[in-house]
Amino acid sequence: KNINMAQPEKHYKVFFLAVIALLVAICVAEIPSCHPHHKAAVVKMDEASLTVNNELDAEMVVSWLSDHCYQCVYQPLGVVPAGPGPGLPSSVDFTVGTQHGITLLVVSCLLPRVHYHFWEHGNYSLWVKNLNDSSVVNCSMITDAETVNSYLRELLLIDWLCLVWYRLDAVKNLMFRLGNSMETERLINSDLGFPCRTVETATDTILPTPATPSRRLRSLDTFRGLSLVIMVFVNYGGGRYWFFRHESWNGLTVADLVFPWFVFIMGTSISLSVSSALRCGLSRFSLFTKAVWRSVQLFLIGLLIINPNYCQGPLSWDSLRIPGVLQRLAFSYLVVVSLDLCVAWNSLDNLPVDAWWYSAREFLLYWPAWLCVVVLETVWLCLTFLLPVPDCPSGYLGPGGIGDMGQYPNCTGGAAGYVDRWLLGVNHIYQTPSSRVIYKSHLPFDPEGVLGSINSVLMAFLGLQAGKILLHYKDQHSSIMARFLIWSLVLGIISAVLTKCSLNEGFIPINKNLWSLSYVTTLACFALLLLVLIYYTVDVKRWWSGAPFYYPGMNSILVYVGHEVLEEYFPFRWRMADSQSHAEHLTQNLLATSCWVLISFLLYRKNIFWKI
Repeated sequence: KNINMAQPEKHYKVFFLAVIALLVAICVAEIPSCHPHHKAAVVKMDEASLTVNNELDAEMVVSWLSDHCYQCVYQPLGVVPAGPGPGLPSSVDFTVGTQHGITLLVVSCLLPRVHYHFWEHGNYSLWVKNLNDSSVVNCSMITDAETVNSYLRELLLIDWLCLVWYRLDAVKNLMFRLGNSMETERLINSDLGFPCRTVETATDTILPTPATPSRRLRSLDTFRGLSLVIMVFVNYGGGRYWFFRHESWNGLTVADLVFPWFVFIMGTSISLSVSSALRCGLSRFSLFTKAVWRSVQLFLIGLLIINPNYCQGPLSWDSLRIPGVLQRLAFSYLVVVSLDLCVAWNSLDNLPVDAWWYSAREFLLYWPAWLCVVVLETVWLCLTFLLPVPDCPSGYLGPGGIGDMGQYPNCTGGAAGYVDRWLLGVNHIYQTPSSRVIYKSHLPFDPEGVLGSINSVLMAFLGLQAGKILLHYKDQHSSIMARFLIWSLVLGIISAVLTKCSLNEGFIPINKNLWSLSYVTTLACFALLLLVLIYYTVDVKRWWSGAPFYYPGMNSILVYVGHEVLEEYFPFRWRMADSQSHAEHLTQNLLATSCWVLISFLLYRKNIFWKI
């Protein structure tokens, strides 16, 4: 609906009603179910209480296996002693996880495997007894107490935040009216690309600032800001929900989407900014030297962020982690800028329309760069599948630990892990990978390692290709969106072939830890679909201004570095009354993320941007 700023108090009434509704909903969601005949056991977050009752005359071993653990060995849950007499059970209480379904293995039973998905803070009983006084043993699961689904609080909080953000345009317009100021449309922030990302004219920190504001694509900053906001949210904890954490090995969660999207839109920015700089008359060598300097700065900033010993005394070089998010961005940025500088045209205005390649010019004109990327991917494939790794099979892509029936416990990541440990050293890579939780792997493994950086270059290069489409078909909205969709379809087909449309059975499964080829093609497919949607709503139809994501997208380096450095400080974190509550974690993480959105908005209003 159209917003009538003459009556802003109506919007504040909606805001306060939303706050009250949120508080009431959280209080209701926090009230546990009442079962007077059962005393609830004390369990932590994402846990439930399971009581195993054994009426047999022999002790019983209970084992368990998570649904998310592919081809894993059953893990012992505990031993339940024999019952004291006929009809008298012995009982042992256990704690089980609730994030994923679990299969319990009780060998004594007629059907030894009992599959169940427990609810958080629920109380359950597993009864093992002879069936009708016979020798047949029966296992049955009984729900003693099941609490309210904790995901309800998440939906309530996120729905409330969306409502507040939906009203942000009204608040923003009111502030502009009261402040009697105009919104700036000039690009100032570099955002990991050269700072001019316009299609027709450019504004770059390495160029004199033009007198008139340049026309820019808000959809790119909105896309970047959306990726960044989700990244901040999941880095702060994501309410401690499993789907806001990185997948243990194969597969995707929300947390696995955002970093590749950030790399993708960086490539798009590179394409537009390099083209603008060349049209402005800058030499390729000067652009290359500036790209090298920016990459060095990003790499050094990344080293400082992931090794936060600046508050704890001197930095220990013996345990300095070398790979990281900004380090990978720096490497991908430098490689893709170098490739683009080799093939980018100074002007696209005089291309022969009748040439045979004209209809696919955004691809064929840059075939040397594509050839280089194909060579890089060939190197990745050869190293991944042909490099001999001690005590591991060739081409191993598994998590090690208890995966693959425990045959390769020291092979986490295969060639990718081996290269990192050999090249960087065991003490200089990530020590607690996500695979340790479910697969019980104990080897250090870095998700931002050396081999994965090759595929990161591919992701940025696919973003560069999206930028070429924007350059060659400027203002031809239908052509731009059609080509985005075609590329998305092609990448989706490649992903389907590589994965065989399965989670674990494909040639190359989708894996964020390895940054596998299928992971890149799948996320690039999703990125193009999302970019089409944002481009259409923001730049074509102008139904949406991009707020609030537009503002973090304009100051991405500051927001990312700031949220990492200040993570442990108020107002981004505070002591909780109940640290085992999803609701409290979710509230804290949402408010912390919203603080960075507000900070980026205020900095935008003051024209304050961090440029590198």
